[in-house]
Amino acid sequence: MEVYSNENEQVDALRRFFANNGKALAVGVVLGIGALAGWRYWSGHEDTSAREVSAHYQQLTSALDGSKPQTLEAVAKFANDNSNTYGALASLDLAKQYVDKNELAKAATQLQSGIKHTQNANLQAVMNLRLARIQLQQKQADEALKTLDSIKGEGWTAIVADIRGEALLSKGNKQGARDAWSKGIDSEASPALKEMMQMKMNNLG
Repeated sequence: MEVYSNENEQVDALRRFFANNGKALAVGVVLGIGALAGWRYWSGHEDTSAREVSAHYQQLTSALDGSKPQTLEAVAKFANDNSNTYGALASLDLAKQYVDKNELAKAATQLQSGIKHTQNANLQAVMNLRLARIQLQQKQADEALKTLDSIKGEGWTAIVADIRGEALLSKGNKQGARDAWSKGIDSEASPALKEMMQMKMNNLG
């Protein structure tokens, strides 16, 4: 670090600095202003794009009808084209339509795709729960258990325990099912869910 003995030397040093670097500073200021303007434009563009995507999502899903293949295709294209939360929500909506049509493989594929398209932990949890239920319907208990293992957060403990119990029971593991439901009952579950799990445990004998 350069040390100056008095104020005059500091002033002279500043003059030399601006004389030697004035052009570079001017360019830097211009670039800085340009970058700020660019950032503001980009932010505004992102906000506009997000609103447009949201509106498009609402439009497509409002028209979604399992009996009309063209609406399914439109939502599927939207989900494929949008690797974001709206794309994930579209996959979730589409999966429900496929479940209603008993096209479980297509529903599972949509959910797996949607899970990859969002970073929202709660949305991922919901999609994984639905995926696990579908896998149970497909007699894929081991896959369902793996899916349940990926769900984190105490808020999901009871629902995960309920489905886990079903998966274990389908494998013939009655004690495992009992333990899962017991854990669900001991968690912060709703009274209705606790009662349902208790009934399942009672039915085990």
